[in-house]
Amino acid sequence: MEGLWECMAVVEMRKLTVIGLNIGRTPFIHELMHLGVVEINSQEGTVNDEEWMPDIFRTSNSADVSRLEADIVRASTALEALNRYDTQKKPLFHVREEIDREDFVNYMNHNKTETEMNVDTAVMCYKQITDGQNEINRLKGVIAGLKPWIGLDMPLQTKETKCSAIIYGTVGVKTKFEDLLQTVLEKAPSAVVRQINTDTQQMYLSFLCLKEEREQVYEALREFAFNPVSFTEHQGTPAEVVKRYEQEIEEFQQRIYAKEAILGELSSAKKNIEFLYDSLNMRLDRAKIVGDMLSTEMVFYFDGWMPKKAQPQVEALLKKYEFYYDIKDPEPEEEIPVYLHNGGLSTPFEAVTNMYSLPSRHDIDPTRLLAPFYFIFFGMMLSDAAYGIIIAVVCWMILKKFKLEGMTYRMIKMFFYCGISTFIWGALFGGWFGDFIPVAAKTLFNAEVTINPLWFDPLAEPMKLLIFSLIFGGIHLFVGMGIQAYMLIRDGHPLDALFDIGLWYILLIGLVVFGLGSSLPPAIAAIGKVMSIVGAVGVILTGGRSKKSIFGKITGGLGSLYGITGYLSDVLSYSRLLALGLATGVVAKVINTLGSLAGGGIKGAIILLIAFVFGTIFNIGINALGAFVHSCRLQYVEFFGKFYTGGGRPFAPFERRTKYIKILKEEKNNG
Repeated sequence: MEGLWECMAVVEMRKLTVIGLNIGRTPFIHELMHLGVVEINSQEGTVNDEEWMPDIFRTSNSADVSRLEADIVRASTALEALNRYDTQKKPLFHVREEIDREDFVNYMNHNKTETEMNVDTAVMCYKQITDGQNEINRLKGVIAGLKPWIGLDMPLQTKETKCSAIIYGTVGVKTKFEDLLQTVLEKAPSAVVRQINTDTQQMYLSFLCLKEEREQVYEALREFAFNPVSFTEHQGTPAEVVKRYEQEIEEFQQRIYAKEAILGELSSAKKNIEFLYDSLNMRLDRAKIVGDMLSTEMVFYFDGWMPKKAQPQVEALLKKYEFYYDIKDPEPEEEIPVYLHNGGLSTPFEAVTNMYSLPSRHDIDPTRLLAPFYFIFFGMMLSDAAYGIIIAVVCWMILKKFKLEGMTYRMIKMFFYCGISTFIWGALFGGWFGDFIPVAAKTLFNAEVTINPLWFDPLAEPMKLLIFSLIFGGIHLFVGMGIQAYMLIRDGHPLDALFDIGLWYILLIGLVVFGLGSSLPPAIAAIGKVMSIVGAVGVILTGGRSKKSIFGKITGGLGSLYGITGYLSDVLSYSRLLALGLATGVVAKVINTLGSLAGGGIKGAIILLIAFVFGTIFNIGINALGAFVHSCRLQYVEFFGKFYTGGGRPFAPFERRTKYIKILKEEKNNG
């Protein structure tokens, strides 16, 4: 089993149990975080013995955790503010800065106080900017509501006089003012009605009447769907209020500019705040781990997982602190975390596996097996040598310029390899920016230039490419079936491997050989016929072996044989290699043809060049995306469907989870 896991790149895990003295816990946790190879399990519900429960507790450090979380939020807010107003050019990829552990500790000790003050300043300025923007938006809303009343020359705070009442409101724009005026005057003869403004939706009106006629005015307006408007919070005429609010907006804006200037100056301190942010996160992780451990007055306890290869390092650390520990193999059905470690060229293709799902306990890591197929399929689908060179060179430059990590590194490295594959297939098929070179030579210089493919031109011989696509598909499926057979044999089910995989090999290979009988010697065709019959009979006889009744066994066998249609549809799925391979060349040809319509000369050359540049960018973008998606689909649906379950839980070691810095080594100092 050990050789199997190492071969298939799933790192073998060991179960670790530790009991240690509380006096050594803090420095031990620092060094354990530095190692970064142990995943600590949650101890919730670990101890169920009522006799032991009173003596065992979880360290109560919730106050420390809450304080650190609040500090992290403040540092994050400060960085958000500085990033928003930082005028420096942002890098294409975020890369952590590498720093020695001792240098990091010294740096933090020297700059911590000043950095915390800068965080407070940035957070305060950011809050004041946000509050100012909110107030500006509120005032703009108020001004927008007052603009229709700008023609009113009466102070808005005036609601009535000794004898009269003032009413403001709106009616629909379709209301006839004459009808409204007549109705109001019939009910309240003393009323004075003014039409202040009209827009596309409403008519804005004011009414001045005797106090005793106020209710009659409202009654008259009821049939016109009148909406009363109140201005109780405003002082002065609408024009005066609008002017005053516009001045306030300007004052708020000036304050915002001043705070933005402060944040712009603080952007030079962003690096220090990033260091503080990561330092706080490391402290928070240590505090949470301490809180999750089980403790008594004297000792603490935890269990977890570690890679087998890390065992010497962990044991050395545990012996240094003289802790009791136990390291053992996991139980057969115990869920263990999954950590992939593929060496060499297959490492970047872990991105494909991770995007789907990590292997389960009884799966094998498919990365090394899918890598060559993904490499081939991507190149066949894009299949333009010049495009491949562009993709490979761009990815190579990114990898050289940026020290990428994790999934980003794997994806860029994978696309670098896919660019190489695209170049190879493009050269085999004769695709160099489609047919741009012959078209440009003919259009601009009236010269005949031909670039011959090293193998054949798919646009001229599409059936040939289809045949090879289906052949690659059949090999891909057979490899997947072979992996399933291997897993069945590994798990002690060799007969299942023979009946469920071996007989299908015989049947499918026999059908292919028999189908090609006209182009093969008669003896070989006869062998294919016999293999087909033997395989079909074997599938019928064994397909229902798990059923109890004779009828169930027969129907089960026939149902299994019907599965041949599934294999047929799976193989036909690989025709997408043909479709996408042709699409790249066809789109390039269309673009080149459109660019050449202007003819020769300077004008024609410019138009051809513009069409070429934008067309190339478009073609690479759309067809590289298609090649990526459909290459993944062929792995996930056709290949994984034959043997892979997935659902594994990723290995999450207790380590420095930093965002901005990468600490290279640990000294004895603790930060």
